[in-house]
Amino acid sequence: MFTKFAKHALFGLVAPALILGGAQSAMAQAYPERPIEVIVTFGPGGGADSMGRQMGRLLEQRLNVAFPVVNVAGASGNAGLTQLLGNAADGYSIATMIALTVSSWAAGLGSSTVDDFEVVAVTQDSPSMLFVPRNSPFKTFKDFLDHAKANPGQLKVATSGYGTQDDITLKYLASLGYETTNVPFSRPAERYSAPLGGHTDMIYEEPGDVAQLLQAGQLRPLVVFDDKRHESFPDVETSREHDMDISDLPNFRTIVVRKGTPADRVEVLRNAINDALESDEWKQFCAQTYTCTRIYSPEEAEAHVRNFYETVKARLDATN
Repeated sequence: MFTKFAKHALFGLVAPALILGGAQSAMAQAYPERPIEVIVTFGPGGGADSMGRQMGRLLEQRLNVAFPVVNVAGASGNAGLTQLLGNAADGYSIATMIALTVSSWAAGLGSSTVDDFEVVAVTQDSPSMLFVPRNSPFKTFKDFLDHAKANPGQLKVATSGYGTQDDITLKYLASLGYETTNVPFSRPAERYSAPLGGHTDMIYEEPGDVAQLLQAGQLRPLVVFDDKRHESFPDVETSREHDMDISDLPNFRTIVVRKGTPADRVEVLRNAINDALESDEWKQFCAQTYTCTRIYSPEEAEAHVRNFYETVKARLDATN
């Protein structure tokens, strides 16, 4: 039987532990209690910027804190991700990570790897296409192929750079006898306007990034690099219809945190993002940008990024 002293001593040991446990629980439940920075890894005006800002607005409504956006452009998105890795792994700094950046790692650019990040959610996914100005002489993909074969290297294609899906696709076409010239533009706005100003004959891009130009009739699609036709462009042929095996390079965008971020905080972010993806506001946004995608489980999201990296690496190795 405890003496009065023993009971007091036991309470003296247990009470602080209970208080500490309660405080820790309250701290865990308090996240987020201050603004969460959104690092957009490309400059203003591009698809990553549009996605990051739209998602930030929807997350503010769900988590009741500000989501200020900072654009950190450069090195195919690696500059922004380097900044993320320099911040604490505490859930108060998130970033966009897109297919172009993962492709750059496979090409040997940047020092990051998939293992440096945790993919909170895949927010957008879209196949790439070739687009020409409305007054282009090429009315079909076959028109383009015939001209490219007869005039090797003459046609210029605006792309986002070397070692990207754009570059891989053009090299693949060249391997089939359809050689073009890759004209890279690091700034999205310059890339979008290149075919309109006659600086290039066409642009390799996902439809969402040039949605306004498509809706204004300034650009039109020639082909979608996919196995099935795009629901928004049912009359546009696929690369598969031309017996081409180049449908495994999707343009996806994700939200990531630094690896090591507490699991409960990642879960709060993931639940909020998934809820935003189901909202009418997001569905309208993704429909307008042709980027709607299903909700991925954590395991599926990570596998999506890893599989893309391995695919790009294998294709690059095959062309080198």
